[in-house]
Amino acid sequence: MFGITWAGTHTLWYVSIFMLSSGILIYRYIKWHRVVRFLTSHTHTRTVLLNFSLTRRMFGTALFCMGMLFLTLALFRPQWNKKEDVVHQQGRDLFIALDISRSMLAADCVPNRLLCAKEKIKQLVQNLPCERVGLIIFSGSTFVQCPLTSDYGAFLMFLNQIDAETISSGATRLDEAIKTALRSFQALKECQHKLLVIVTDGEDFSPDLTGVQQQAKDLCLHIFTWGIGTRAGAPVPCVDELGKLKGHQKDAQGAVVISCLREDILAKIAHDSGGYYVPMTQDDADTKKIVSVVSKYEKNTFEDRTVSRYEEQYPWFIGVSLICFCLEWFL
Repeated sequence: MFGITWAGTHTLWYVSIFMLSSGILIYRYIKWHRVVRFLTSHTHTRTVLLNFSLTRRMFGTALFCMGMLFLTLALFRPQWNKKEDVVHQQGRDLFIALDISRSMLAADCVPNRLLCAKEKIKQLVQNLPCERVGLIIFSGSTFVQCPLTSDYGAFLMFLNQIDAETISSGATRLDEAIKTALRSFQALKECQHKLLVIVTDGEDFSPDLTGVQQQAKDLCLHIFTWGIGTRAGAPVPCVDELGKLKGHQKDAQGAVVISCLREDILAKIAHDSGGYYVPMTQDDADTKKIVSVVSKYEKNTFEDRTVSRYEEQYPWFIGVSLICFCLEWFL
């Protein structure tokens, strides 16, 4: 409206306060007018009421209402004069690889490993200080669910889409998760420190995990492994296409397969790449540990971004409001 952008339209309820106060003042003026007409005729009003003037009261009421109007408009944060600002972006690039193999449905974490892992990832993202995060999901095959982004809302949207129906029947391959992260990082020329958090129970059937670990070390990929599950383990459930439980996975002899947390594998991967192994905890100690370690790495310089903004102009409206209030006070 009139080339003005209103940034505070969420405060529209202030209009009701303005309308109520203006209505009270107008009603008070009408009552004054009736009382004066009742006490004396128009020609003798000035003689009988020497210090009272309906005209002055009318202007005073109008000025006060005008002051309230401009004060209300100021609360709506009027803006104009569009300007372009160059934002210099810095941060760290962090890929989070989430295991979606069937063993992640084991219930040694309540309600299961996958849901616990998702909640832990959400806590981690919410506590990261302005980093770019990406999401990789893996089991037998691997793909990037969400590329690196500073839009945490978009990241969490992709994360929330992962459920029991997403679970893959393939065997877990940690080497493929690491390879996918390496390929993604190689496309980023400005990336100095490559960080990868692997969220998994540690069960692995990779044919070339040692070779991939060496490649990660050569390319300075720091891997943090986040163990989900318990050493005692739990049966691996089988689910149908709708994600409903239809029994438990069994081996060739017909025995129920028990999936256990493989801390030895996860600790070795983290140690060999210069990262850390962090077991899942019931509190947020594990999340704080990862955030603390990630924060120690030097920030990368991202591509500058141009941000458009309008200048705040509410001081002009407050100034007009104060002038109106002062004039009303003098009247």
